[in-house]
Amino acid sequence: MNPKSIINLFSILVLLFSFSFVFPIVISIVFDDGALPIFLKTLISISLLGLTGLFLTRNIKNDLSQKDGFVIIVMFWIVLSLTGSVPFYLSGMSLIDSVFESMSGITTTGATVISSLDGLPESLLFYRQLLQWMGGMGLIVLAIAVMPLLGIGGGQIYKTEVPGAMGEQRLTPRIKETAQALWLIYFGLTAICGILYYLSGMTAFDAMSHAMSTVAIGGFSTHDESIGFFNSISIELICICFMLLSAFSFALHYFAIYKKKPLKYAFDPEFRFFMSFLFITLFIAVLIGLFVDSGKSPSIREIIFHTVSMVTTTGFSISDSSDWPFSMSFLLLIGAFVGACSGSVGGGVKSWRIMIMLNHAYKNIMKIIHPNSVISLKIGTKSVGDDVATSVWGFFSIYVISFVILLLAILISGLDLESAFSAVGACLNNLGPGLGLVSDNYANINTFSKGVLAFAMLLGRLEIFTLLVILTPMFWAK
Repeated sequence: MNPKSIINLFSILVLLFSFSFVFPIVISIVFDDGALPIFLKTLISISLLGLTGLFLTRNIKNDLSQKDGFVIIVMFWIVLSLTGSVPFYLSGMSLIDSVFESMSGITTTGATVISSLDGLPESLLFYRQLLQWMGGMGLIVLAIAVMPLLGIGGGQIYKTEVPGAMGEQRLTPRIKETAQALWLIYFGLTAICGILYYLSGMTAFDAMSHAMSTVAIGGFSTHDESIGFFNSISIELICICFMLLSAFSFALHYFAIYKKKPLKYAFDPEFRFFMSFLFITLFIAVLIGLFVDSGKSPSIREIIFHTVSMVTTTGFSISDSSDWPFSMSFLLLIGAFVGACSGSVGGGVKSWRIMIMLNHAYKNIMKIIHPNSVISLKIGTKSVGDDVATSVWGFFSIYVISFVILLLAILISGLDLESAFSAVGACLNNLGPGLGLVSDNYANINTFSKGVLAFAMLLGRLEIFTLLVILTPMFWAK
């Protein structure tokens, strides 16, 4: 371990992160919302923290080992979550609520403990959206740019993602150029989404704010009624379109834009699987709405929007779904467990892993029926090695075990089964809203549950293995 190099790196990270507070400061000045002192204090304190760390570790060379790299990956999110919680704490929220809200934002989960968004200062609302936007592309840059630069081959995280849409590790000859290209796509999608929102009737503030959370698949809104506040079909269609675009692999966007190969979408097996799963889920949800009498039957418009929002792990809503048939709500929650495509900004297990597990299970069934047959595991035209399939099953087993342990912890805290199950699922899959007591927000659950769920958000955003690796005694053994 090289602690001075790690401190030096995070001092730079904190210092750079402090510049993000300039944007809510500008918003506060424009709207004169009274929150200017909060962000000025935050900017000064976080900047001083970063500068102090840099001063204490000056002349240190960032010679980092693989072990340092894993610590950095985990601390990357923890440090941003803690520093990001400062404005919430200064605004009057409790410490645990501040950390929960910040962790939810930076991991693009979208779970909130705030029960009255419409009464918050505009700068604080904008800051929540900005947190999600910064966290959205963070994981892709981390996987493609940061990890290789640290000399880490991707470990179990990258291994479980290939050979997917991000299988071409370097979309350009240089990793730096790859990261820049992906960020340009991400920024471009945000700008286009914001413009379309504005042209469809949103104010400039709402359009900019919702564009950031939509493209980040975050789900934070500036209104308690979320997208339903605007009651506009055109806004909902724009939202659906950009939720889907962000749920697709950004490698496909790269090939479509930079390489002029839009047919990559149609030929990509994960893209086809994701869209098929989405339509099947939507079809079943519509059938439940038509034939199940329990609860309030939502309209087709509501079902379509909520299905896309849940399966892409965004978490936006256009109506109150708490009194919908439980079977429909549970179906959409399970859809979030599958989640978006690999190489996207979405959460969940990821479609590529589900494809590998299904195909591997089919292969084993065929081997039982025809013991002497030679059956290769293929996804599309690409062969998948047994080591990759083993790694995927390993991930899924750890995922299930983690889910059960987290669920047990929440149940011990006193939450009912429906609320506890959905809360853990929503936070572990970076979805946000759950069922029962947490269908609207997480304000009414106890402090212990909030701490466990904040940990679940981090676990889901780091795709489990990276966080669990540094929690093992063997990792810290010399």
